[in-house]
Amino acid sequence: MDDKLEVFVGDLLDINPNIDVGLIEKAYKTAEQMHEGQLRKSGEAYLVHPVEVAKILADLGMDERTIVAGLLHDAVEDTPYSIEDVKNDFGAEVALLVGGVTKLGSLVFESREERQAENLRKMFLAMSKDIRVLIIKLADRLHNLRTINYMNEDQILDKCRETLEIYAPLASRLGIYAIKFELEDIALKHLDPTSYYKLVAEVKIKRDERRTSIDKVIAEIEDALKDIHIEYEITGRSKHFYSIYNKMKYQHKQLEEIFDLTAVRIIVDTVKDCYAVLGVVHTLWKPIPGRFKDYIAMPKPNLYQSLHTTVIGETGQPFEIQIRTWDMHRVAEYGIAAHWKYKEGASGNQEEVKLAWLRQTLEWNQDMNDPREFMETLKMDLFSNQVFVFTPKGDVMELPAGSTPLDFAFKIHTDVGVKCVGAKVNGKMVSIDYVLENGEIVDILTSNNSRGPSIDWLQIAKSSNARSKIRQWLKRQDKSQNIDKGKEMLEKAVKRKGYDAHEFIRNAWMSRIAKHMNFASVEDLYMSISYGGVLISKVVGRLQDLYDVEKDKEIKPGDEELIEKANKKKTVSKGPQGDVRVAGVDNLLIHLGKCCSPVPGDEIIGFTTKGRGLTVHRKDCTNIVNLPESERGRLIEVEWNISDKEGTYDAEIYIQSSDRKGLFSDISRRCVDMDVNISGVNLRTNTDDTVTILMTLSIANTSQMEKVLRTLRQIESVTDVYRARTL
Repeated sequence: MDDKLEVFVGDLLDINPNIDVGLIEKAYKTAEQMHEGQLRKSGEAYLVHPVEVAKILADLGMDERTIVAGLLHDAVEDTPYSIEDVKNDFGAEVALLVGGVTKLGSLVFESREERQAENLRKMFLAMSKDIRVLIIKLADRLHNLRTINYMNEDQILDKCRETLEIYAPLASRLGIYAIKFELEDIALKHLDPTSYYKLVAEVKIKRDERRTSIDKVIAEIEDALKDIHIEYEITGRSKHFYSIYNKMKYQHKQLEEIFDLTAVRIIVDTVKDCYAVLGVVHTLWKPIPGRFKDYIAMPKPNLYQSLHTTVIGETGQPFEIQIRTWDMHRVAEYGIAAHWKYKEGASGNQEEVKLAWLRQTLEWNQDMNDPREFMETLKMDLFSNQVFVFTPKGDVMELPAGSTPLDFAFKIHTDVGVKCVGAKVNGKMVSIDYVLENGEIVDILTSNNSRGPSIDWLQIAKSSNARSKIRQWLKRQDKSQNIDKGKEMLEKAVKRKGYDAHEFIRNAWMSRIAKHMNFASVEDLYMSISYGGVLISKVVGRLQDLYDVEKDKEIKPGDEELIEKANKKKTVSKGPQGDVRVAGVDNLLIHLGKCCSPVPGDEIIGFTTKGRGLTVHRKDCTNIVNLPESERGRLIEVEWNISDKEGTYDAEIYIQSSDRKGLFSDISRRCVDMDVNISGVNLRTNTDDTVTILMTLSIANTSQMEKVLRTLRQIESVTDVYRARTL
């Protein structure tokens, strides 16, 4: 073991003596080999970065596989090492974590914003499967910020803005304040260096004075706690610079006006002890009205719990005291990462609560096709502080700050939101755009005769959950009218480009565009256009691409006759009845499986269906190979019975090829030469200038099939030809 590896493993063992050293060493050596010769902008070996990320993850108490993923997280993006290699070497779990952190490097996007949005969508999807993906990403971002001085100024500013807009709020959502605070302070130092260094200097001037004051407070608390005989630990805490900066900037306060610039933190064993200590503190100093917060009875959305009280000291200077248990302290420092560090005390239900916001984000994400809208809504959802209000029955509802009764109504249920006609707050009627405040009791008034949401509701609602449900409702209303409106808007845009709208907008092209943009149908795409959910310019651009490609693939003179000649060569296709024999069984309804399209000569097997007779499959059909053990009793041996019969059977093949003029003409001519009928064609153009063609051919037997595959593989630009649904 080399010296650097030995030091690295030693550091990890200091944190977790039970760590799997062999697994860590293997990952370290793999990363070392893959990144060999690569340097960071600082000039140091690139391996330093994944090693430091792994150390941050270890400090958070993450498990071995997360640390391994931290070591390998850049290998897939920057080296020939693939996700499949990760899976083979370290297992599917590590591969999922690494894949979730890897950027979408190979795709082309129209803007930096679109790339950022798609990378975040990919990460959120991976997070929904395993939240450790985000923890790795936060560790990666933290080390990159620690070494950000080596980037150029524009890159530094972009990374720091993105950190404050996305990653620090995500760390806050997970309750990982140890990372959140450092991310924010580093970003502030680069985005507003004048304010940052001025603040550092101002805080430093009175540091000794505050230290003396805090030591005196701690001594008084320790003396008072002797009488209640509990175990405790007391420490002083300084507020991080970005938090002070925000209060001074947005609350227009001077440094002396910030009560919690320094604080005393008291950690005890039980919740009962928390309230006992609070009583002692309030007998020592007078609490400031309105400055007491009970986050134990009402935790923050990320499950942060603590008692906060601000009191007036003997000199008249206010200071904050925080009281919490050890379990609460671990959650406050490590957030969701505490689940892995202290597994024996983790609550599955609590983890579900923490990730509820993630599930909601994934839900509204599916309705957004504009990356700008996605980014703005994500930032709004992450940045917003929370307001806590009550139902008439006393249930607590958490909403983004600035929420209205509409947000509250849709939080309860979609039907309540749709039928909302007004609200009562603390027993008084209010309008639906009333801004809710902490502690208010909200009662939603509904009516079955309500006209439902209008477009104005999107301006009134503040939560992503309510806005998403309002959009969904609007999409379902007046569907045909919205479809016609969207189509008309697109046609006008096309005409402005100088194209003939009817020729330019073909349904086949629109279907491909709808699928590419993740719409279920062309109608849904038209509706989205009608209410501004997708940019018309983007659709027109896609249409232009298709128009140009299709013009290049115009059928040449004479090709029509060639295709017609191929169709005239049809032979009578015989059905399966009598062509397949089941030993000892007569008069059995038999049909061939469409999933694998067996032809004479294929090894076949029968599957007894419920009420539809026997379906015949190829033995290598994926549906047969992957058949559950509980269903395999329904398989039955069959054989071909076609010794003297003539006939053909539909069989599907795939053709992969570079896109070029005359490709389909060459394929058709070869099929005519082999006396093979083409009974169906489906062509898909790929983003890498290749095409995938699915063809349905009338085939007599496997010998003819092999000849077809061999012949078509010899066509210019064709890279592969294979039968459908084989392993």
